[in-house]
This record gives sequence, structure tokens and C-alpha cells, in this order.
Amino acid sequence: MIGYYAHHLGEGHVACATAIAPHLRSPLTVLSSRPRPAGWDAEWIELARDDVGNRSAVDPTAGGTVHWAPLHHAGLRRRMATVADWIDDVRPRLLVVDVSVEVALLARLMGIPVVLMSLAGDRSDAAHRLAYQAAAAVLAPWPDWALPVVGAEVPQRAVGAISRYAGRSVPARTPSRRVVVLMGRGGSALSAQQLDAARGATPDWEWTPLGPPLGDWVPDPWPALMEADVVVCHAGQNVVAEVAAARVPAVVIPQDRPHGEQRATAAVIAKAGLAVVCREWPAADAWPALLTAATRLGGGGWARWCDGTGPQRAAAQLDALAEAPEPACAPA
Repeated sequence: MIGYYAHHLGEGHVACATAIAPHLRSPLTVLSSRPRPAGWDAEWIELARDDVGNRSAVDPTAGGTVHWAPLHHAGLRRRMATVADWIDDVRPRLLVVDVSVEVALLARLMGIPVVLMSLAGDRSDAAHRLAYQAAAAVLAPWPDWALPVVGAEVPQRAVGAISRYAGRSVPARTPSRRVVVLMGRGGSALSAQQLDAARGATPDWEWTPLGPPLGDWVPDPWPALMEADVVVCHAGQNVVAEVAAARVPAVVIPQDRPHGEQRATAAVIAKAGLAVVCREWPAADAWPALLTAATRLGGGGWARWCDGTGPQRAAAQLDALAEAPEPACAPA
């Protein structure tokens, strides 16, 4: 049995787990504060939230040792108890953690090997270093040529982008001058006024925002990606993987995130010439040239980021670790 802890913020952590799951030989249980996704028929353990319910967080970093362990938080106590009880009952061969320093340390302290899913940005802080040092392996969901994008100097096994769309065939595009905006559920600085200004500056383009705060949430954006001439997106791991799998030209605008996560990813994308990258939402009069530049660049370069086999490579790594012989116990 493999356990998979998927953080509740945004869509990417759960999406990564569900993309890998079909390729595993080992049975998988997901532990998350997110509800069970539609169509998921394997075990799913919903955890209490650790970021709601208390008026204020008291010493959440334990003096800089971890990232989030506020004192006397009932939700934190319940979620950790649930994870510990599951480990004790099931005795998994492996726990994948995407992402939580605290859950990784809990599992390792219970004697369970931990595999961390890496995130971009500077992860050289003490809490990240502790988790990396305790892990049996760190999987990086980007290609090997993009290493290192993590500040902490730890060995990583690059598996390539992990997307639920990896390996799908992409038909030839019929030009339609459509822009799809994907900003995800992890938070966005984009305002309605900025989007309206971009529309006004490009009257011969049709703009469609998907997802909050400016559009309806669409569980499966693949049809919209297939109809788009250009995607405007942030630089979150899941969105980039899905855009890359769809081979669609893109304008990538990183959002501010802890540890500089999206800005690190955007810098790698820009250096590789995979998409047009802007540091912030451009002025309205810049959009005609940006859309033209993206269409001229095309989406073929995305194959370097997502070759279609990332989920299979990740699953193979996890199965190998889970199936490795247990080390012999030292004599008493």
C-alpha cells in the first residue's frame, strides 16, 4: 500500500495524485482535506482542515523548525491523529507527501519511508532542508534539464511534467483568435479591470476566463485548451503541465507565491523559450504584440516540458521504492 498526502491549496496536488494513480501497481490511498473527486473509486481519507477554526495562529512555525503547526489548533490535532491512525492500521510501504513538511516528518517518525514531491523556488529554509534530509527520495515534476529549480541542494529524480492530459493526441488547430485565461484556484492578482482593458485593446480576439475570480470553474478545461489560439496563465505547476500537454501557445504571468515558486518556474520557461513570459500583468496596449508573439512561437516547444510520460515515470519510481525489500532489523 502507498499513501499519498495531497495538500488542499489549489488544484495541482490532487491533480498530480490522480494522474499518477492509474499507472501504479501498488494500491493507493489518498489523504487530503480536499473532498473525494468525482470518479475516484479508490480509498480517499478526508482530513480535518488545519487552517480554519482558530482565531489566530500561535507559534505556527515552532520557532522556525516547521512551516505550519500552530499551538492548540483542534483541526491540526485531528488531521495528524487521522494520518497517524491510518499509518498504524495500514502500515503503508511508502507515503508520498505533496506537500507538507509536518506530515512528512510525522510519517518518518513513525518509521514510514517518505517521498516528497518537489516544488520550484527557494526551498533552502530550515524546515524544507529537514524534510528533504528525512526523505527516501524527492521527485521533481519537471524535466531533468530544468534541474535545479529548487534552492535546497538535495538530489532530485526528475520525472517530467505530470498532467492528467499527458499523452493525449493534440489535433491541428484551426485559427479562431481565441484567448483562454487560466489562473487556477490558488489565488490570483488579476482584476476585472485588467481583463477588460486587455479585451478592449484586442477587439479582434475573443477572451474567455476559466475559473475564479473572473470566470466559472471548469473541471475539465481540455476542450477549451483545444479551441484556444493562446492561453494566458500563471506559472503554477499543474496549470503549466496542462498547457504543456495541450501544446498550446502561451503567455505565462507568474503570481507571487511563498518561496518564489512561480517566478522560478517562469524563469526556466522563459530561458528555454517555451512561452512568452511577463513578470506582471502587462499594460493594455502591450497585448496585441504579446498575442502575436505567442502565436508565432507556437506550442510545439512544450514537448520539452511534458513529453507525455511523466505520470508513468513517477509511478515507476514509487512502485520501485514501495516494493524494495525491507531492511533487516538490527538485533536487540
